[in-house]
Amino acid sequence: MKTFGIVANKGKPEARIVARELVYLLEGKGARVLLDEQMASYVGRGDIGTSLEAIGSEAQLLCVLGGDGTLLGIARRLAGRSLPILGINLGTLGFLSEADPEHLPHAVDNLLSGQYYIEERSMLEAELVRNKSTLARYTAMNDIGIAKGSFCRIIQCAVYLDDVYVATFSGDGVIVSSPTGSTAYSLSAGGPIVAPNVDMLLLTPVAPHSLTARPMVLSPNQVIRIEVDAIHHEMGLSIDGQFGYKLEGGDQIFIRKSPYVTPLVKWKKGGFFETIRTKLQGEWE
Repeated sequence: MKTFGIVANKGKPEARIVARELVYLLEGKGARVLLDEQMASYVGRGDIGTSLEAIGSEAQLLCVLGGDGTLLGIARRLAGRSLPILGINLGTLGFLSEADPEHLPHAVDNLLSGQYYIEERSMLEAELVRNKSTLARYTAMNDIGIAKGSFCRIIQCAVYLDDVYVATFSGDGVIVSSPTGSTAYSLSAGGPIVAPNVDMLLLTPVAPHSLTARPMVLSPNQVIRIEVDAIHHEMGLSIDGQFGYKLEGGDQIFIRKSPYVTPLVKWKKGGFFETIRTKLQGEWE
Protein backbone atom coordinates (compact mmCIF):
# COMPACT_ATOMS: atom_id res chain seq x y z
CA MET A 1 0.00 0.00 0.00
CA LYS A 2 1.47 3.31 -1.09
CA THR A 3 1.65 6.17 1.41
CA PHE A 4 0.88 9.70 0.24
CA GLY A 5 1.54 12.88 2.16
CA ILE A 6 -0.58 16.01 1.76
CA VAL A 7 0.55 19.48 2.80
CA ALA A 8 -1.61 22.54 2.17
CA ASN A 9 -1.31 26.29 2.37
CA LYS A 10 -3.75 27.10 5.14
CA GLY A 11 -4.06 30.66 3.83
CA LYS A 12 -5.81 29.53 0.65
CA PRO A 13 -9.62 29.52 1.15
CA GLU A 14 -10.13 26.44 -1.04
CA ALA A 15 -7.35 24.42 0.61
CA ARG A 16 -9.67 22.62 3.05
CA ILE A 17 -12.09 21.58 0.30
CA VAL A 18 -9.34 20.29 -1.97
CA ALA A 19 -7.50 18.52 0.86
CA ARG A 20 -10.70 16.78 1.99
CA GLU A 21 -11.48 15.63 -1.56
CA LEU A 22 -7.93 14.43 -2.18
CA VAL A 23 -7.94 12.38 1.03
CA TYR A 24 -11.31 10.87 0.03
CA LEU A 25 -10.07 9.93 -3.46
CA LEU A 26 -6.79 8.42 -2.28
CA GLU A 27 -8.30 6.43 0.58
CA GLY A 28 -11.09 5.28 -1.74
CA LYS A 29 -8.42 3.69 -3.93
CA GLY A 30 -6.79 1.93 -1.00
CA ALA A 31 -3.90 4.30 -0.38
CA ARG A 32 -2.62 5.37 3.03
CA VAL A 33 -2.71 9.13 3.57
CA LEU A 34 -0.79 11.38 5.96
CA LEU A 35 -2.08 14.95 6.27
CA ASP A 36 -0.24 17.87 7.83
CA GLU A 37 -1.56 18.14 11.36
CA GLN A 38 -3.08 21.60 11.21
CA MET A 39 -5.05 20.86 8.05
CA ALA A 40 -6.06 17.49 9.51
CA SER A 41 -7.71 19.28 12.41
CA TYR A 42 -9.44 21.68 10.02
CA VAL A 43 -11.06 18.87 8.03
CA GLY A 44 -11.87 16.64 11.01
CA ARG A 45 -9.26 13.97 10.24
CA GLY A 46 -7.01 14.13 13.26
CA ASP A 47 -6.46 10.37 12.89
CA ILE A 48 -4.20 10.93 9.86
CA GLY A 49 -2.62 14.19 11.03
CA THR A 50 1.13 14.34 11.57
CA SER A 51 4.16 16.62 11.24
CA LEU A 52 5.93 17.50 8.00
CA GLU A 53 9.01 15.70 9.29
CA ALA A 54 7.01 12.49 9.75
CA ILE A 55 5.48 12.86 6.31
CA GLY A 56 8.95 13.31 4.85
CA SER A 57 10.09 10.08 6.51
CA GLU A 58 7.07 7.86 5.82
CA ALA A 59 5.47 9.02 2.56
CA GLN A 60 6.51 7.83 -0.89
CA LEU A 61 5.04 10.89 -2.59
CA LEU A 62 3.94 14.32 -1.39
CA CYS A 63 1.05 16.42 -2.72
CA VAL A 64 1.46 20.14 -2.05
CA LEU A 65 -1.70 22.24 -2.25
CA GLY A 66 -0.92 25.89 -2.88
CA GLY A 67 1.01 28.12 -5.22
CA ASP A 68 4.66 28.17 -6.23
CA GLY A 69 5.64 29.82 -2.96
CA THR A 70 4.14 26.98 -0.94
CA LEU A 71 6.01 24.40 -2.99
CA LEU A 72 9.31 26.28 -2.69
CA GLY A 73 9.00 26.44 1.09
CA ILE A 74 8.26 22.71 1.38
CA ALA A 75 11.10 21.83 -1.00
CA ARG A 76 13.58 23.71 1.19
CA ARG A 77 12.34 22.06 4.38
CA LEU A 78 12.55 18.58 2.83
CA ALA A 79 15.86 19.12 1.04
CA GLY A 80 17.83 15.89 1.10
CA ARG A 81 14.80 13.61 1.55
CA SER A 82 14.43 12.89 -2.21
CA LEU A 83 10.66 12.82 -1.76
CA PRO A 84 8.77 13.31 -5.07
CA ILE A 85 6.46 16.34 -4.94
CA LEU A 86 3.28 16.92 -6.94
CA GLY A 87 2.20 20.54 -6.96
CA ILE A 88 -1.57 21.09 -7.05
CA ASN A 89 -2.11 24.72 -7.96
CA LEU A 90 -4.24 26.88 -5.69
CA GLY A 91 -2.36 30.05 -6.63
CA THR A 92 -2.23 32.29 -9.68
CA LEU A 93 0.63 31.29 -11.99
CA GLY A 94 1.41 27.86 -10.56
CA PHE A 95 4.48 27.47 -12.74
CA LEU A 96 5.86 24.57 -10.69
CA SER A 97 2.53 22.82 -10.27
CA GLU A 98 1.36 19.96 -12.46
CA ALA A 99 -2.25 19.46 -11.38
CA ASP A 100 -5.34 21.60 -10.86
CA PRO A 101 -8.13 21.04 -8.30
CA GLU A 102 -10.74 20.35 -10.99
CA HIS A 103 -8.70 17.40 -12.27
CA LEU A 104 -8.07 15.63 -8.96
CA PRO A 105 -9.61 12.24 -9.95
CA HIS A 106 -7.37 12.11 -13.02
CA ALA A 107 -4.32 13.09 -10.93
CA VAL A 108 -5.03 10.35 -8.35
CA ASP A 109 -5.42 7.73 -11.09
CA ASN A 110 -2.08 8.77 -12.59
CA LEU A 111 -0.34 8.63 -9.23
CA LEU A 112 -1.67 5.20 -8.30
CA SER A 113 -0.96 3.70 -11.71
CA GLY A 114 2.54 5.18 -11.92
CA GLN A 115 1.75 7.21 -15.02
CA TYR A 116 4.10 10.08 -14.28
CA TYR A 117 7.73 11.10 -14.59
CA ILE A 118 10.15 12.43 -12.02
CA GLU A 119 11.98 15.61 -12.99
CA GLU A 120 14.92 16.32 -10.69
CA ARG A 121 15.40 20.05 -10.12
CA SER A 122 18.78 21.21 -8.87
CA MET A 123 19.04 23.42 -5.78
CA LEU A 124 21.42 26.07 -4.47
CA GLU A 125 23.18 26.55 -1.19
CA ALA A 126 24.47 29.82 0.20
CA GLU A 127 26.81 30.70 3.05
CA LEU A 128 26.84 34.21 4.56
CA VAL A 129 30.22 35.22 5.98
CA ARG A 130 30.92 38.38 8.00
CA ASN A 131 34.37 39.16 9.41
CA LYS A 132 35.50 35.62 8.56
CA SER A 133 32.67 34.07 10.60
CA THR A 134 29.79 32.13 9.06
CA LEU A 135 26.50 33.72 10.14
CA ALA A 136 24.07 31.46 8.28
CA ARG A 137 23.69 28.74 5.67
CA TYR A 138 20.69 28.40 3.38
CA THR A 139 19.28 26.03 0.77
CA ALA A 140 17.18 27.43 -2.08
CA MET A 141 15.29 25.96 -5.00
CA ASN A 142 14.88 29.08 -7.13
CA ASP A 143 17.41 31.75 -6.32
CA ILE A 144 19.64 33.67 -3.96
CA GLY A 145 19.07 37.41 -4.28
CA ILE A 146 21.17 40.34 -3.10
CA ALA A 147 19.31 43.62 -3.29
CA LYS A 148 19.22 47.18 -2.06
CA GLY A 149 16.47 48.40 0.20
CA SER A 150 13.68 50.86 -0.50
CA PHE A 151 15.89 53.92 -0.98
CA CYS A 152 17.17 54.80 -4.45
CA ARG A 153 20.80 54.14 -3.70
CA ILE A 154 22.96 51.67 -5.55
CA ILE A 155 24.99 48.85 -4.07
CA GLN A 156 28.17 47.27 -5.40
CA CYS A 157 28.45 43.51 -5.85
CA ALA A 158 31.94 42.25 -6.65
CA VAL A 159 31.64 38.77 -8.16
CA TYR A 160 34.35 36.09 -8.08
CA LEU A 161 34.31 32.58 -9.51
CA ASP A 162 36.60 30.26 -7.54
CA ASP A 163 38.59 33.38 -6.48
CA VAL A 164 38.92 34.59 -10.09
CA TYR A 165 37.54 38.11 -10.35
CA VAL A 166 34.59 38.33 -12.76
CA ALA A 167 33.10 41.84 -12.46
CA THR A 168 31.63 44.41 -10.11
CA PHE A 169 27.98 45.23 -10.69
CA SER A 170 26.67 48.57 -9.45
CA GLY A 171 22.91 48.85 -9.31
CA ASP A 172 20.02 47.28 -7.43
CA GLY A 173 21.83 43.97 -6.82
CA VAL A 174 22.35 40.55 -8.37
CA ILE A 175 20.51 37.23 -8.51
CA VAL A 176 22.06 33.77 -8.63
CA SER A 177 19.50 31.29 -9.95
CA SER A 178 19.13 27.59 -10.55
CA PRO A 179 17.62 26.60 -13.91
CA THR A 180 14.24 26.39 -12.15
CA GLY A 181 14.72 29.91 -10.82
CA SER A 182 15.43 31.27 -14.29
CA THR A 183 11.66 31.73 -14.77
CA ALA A 184 11.26 33.60 -11.48
CA TYR A 185 12.95 36.81 -10.26
CA SER A 186 15.79 36.49 -12.79
CA LEU A 187 13.33 36.51 -15.69
CA SER A 188 11.76 39.78 -14.56
CA ALA A 189 15.29 41.26 -14.35
CA GLY A 190 16.00 40.37 -17.98
CA GLY A 191 17.59 36.95 -17.55
CA PRO A 192 17.11 34.07 -20.03
CA ILE A 193 14.75 31.12 -19.69
CA VAL A 194 16.80 28.00 -18.96
CA ALA A 195 15.50 24.45 -19.48
CA PRO A 196 15.42 22.57 -16.15
CA ASN A 197 17.76 19.80 -17.35
CA VAL A 198 20.63 22.22 -18.06
CA ASP A 199 23.37 21.94 -15.44
CA MET A 200 24.43 25.52 -14.70
CA LEU A 201 24.24 28.55 -12.43
CA LEU A 202 22.76 31.81 -13.70
CA LEU A 203 24.02 35.21 -12.56
CA THR A 204 21.70 38.13 -13.38
CA PRO A 205 22.42 41.78 -12.52
CA VAL A 206 19.38 43.75 -11.32
CA ALA A 207 19.00 47.23 -12.87
CA PRO A 208 22.78 47.61 -13.44
CA HIS A 209 24.21 51.09 -13.99
CA SER A 210 26.04 49.88 -17.08
CA LEU A 211 25.29 49.31 -20.76
CA THR A 212 27.44 46.18 -20.88
CA ALA A 213 26.33 44.28 -17.77
CA ARG A 214 24.50 41.15 -18.92
CA PRO A 215 23.34 37.85 -17.37
CA MET A 216 26.05 35.18 -17.21
CA VAL A 217 25.81 31.39 -17.42
CA LEU A 218 28.36 29.85 -15.08
CA SER A 219 29.67 26.38 -14.28
CA PRO A 220 27.79 24.47 -11.56
CA ASN A 221 31.11 22.98 -10.42
CA GLN A 222 32.50 26.30 -9.22
CA VAL A 223 31.75 28.54 -6.25
CA ILE A 224 30.40 32.05 -6.75
CA ARG A 225 31.63 34.55 -4.17
CA ILE A 226 29.91 37.91 -3.95
CA GLU A 227 31.28 40.75 -1.84
CA VAL A 228 28.80 43.55 -1.15
CA ASP A 229 29.45 47.18 -0.39
CA ALA A 230 27.48 50.40 -0.13
CA ILE A 231 27.58 53.78 1.57
CA HIS A 232 24.33 52.90 3.33
CA HIS A 233 22.95 49.90 5.24
CA GLU A 234 19.93 49.16 3.06
CA MET A 235 21.03 45.77 1.70
CA GLY A 236 19.54 42.33 2.10
CA LEU A 237 19.98 38.68 1.20
CA SER A 238 16.84 36.84 0.07
CA ILE A 239 16.24 33.10 -0.25
CA ASP A 240 13.68 32.18 -2.93
CA GLY A 241 12.26 35.65 -2.37
CA GLN A 242 10.59 34.41 0.83
CA PHE A 243 12.86 35.39 3.71
CA GLY A 244 16.22 37.00 4.16
CA TYR A 245 18.99 38.51 6.21
CA LYS A 246 20.17 42.10 6.51
CA LEU A 247 23.60 42.62 4.95
CA GLU A 248 26.46 44.93 5.86
CA GLY A 249 29.28 46.31 3.75
CA GLY A 250 32.09 43.78 3.42
CA ASP A 251 29.81 40.75 3.79
CA GLN A 252 30.62 37.80 1.56
CA ILE A 253 28.07 35.36 0.15
CA PHE A 254 29.34 32.02 -1.15
CA ILE A 255 26.91 30.30 -3.52
CA ARG A 256 27.27 26.85 -5.04
CA LYS A 257 25.15 24.08 -6.46
CA SER A 258 23.57 22.07 -3.66
CA PRO A 259 24.10 18.30 -3.41
CA TYR A 260 20.32 18.07 -2.98
CA VAL A 261 17.66 17.98 -5.68
CA THR A 262 13.90 18.42 -5.59
CA PRO A 263 12.07 15.62 -7.48
CA LEU A 264 8.95 17.07 -9.13
CA VAL A 265 6.14 14.87 -10.43
CA LYS A 266 5.32 15.58 -14.09
CA TRP A 267 2.69 13.92 -16.28
CA LYS A 268 4.84 13.88 -19.41
CA LYS A 269 8.35 14.56 -20.59
CA GLY A 270 9.02 17.89 -22.25
CA GLY A 271 6.12 19.58 -20.49
CA PHE A 272 8.35 22.51 -19.49
CA PHE A 273 8.00 24.14 -22.89
CA GLU A 274 4.24 23.69 -22.90
CA THR A 275 4.19 25.44 -19.53
CA ILE A 276 6.24 28.29 -20.99
CA ARG A 277 3.78 28.68 -23.86
CA THR A 278 0.64 28.54 -21.75
CA LYS A 279 1.57 30.26 -18.51
CA LEU A 280 4.13 32.81 -19.68
CA GLN A 281 3.02 33.51 -23.24
CA GLY A 282 -0.74 33.16 -22.79
CA GLU A 283 -1.10 30.48 -25.49
CA TRP A 284 -4.05 28.65 -23.93
CA GLU A 285 -5.13 25.42 -25.53
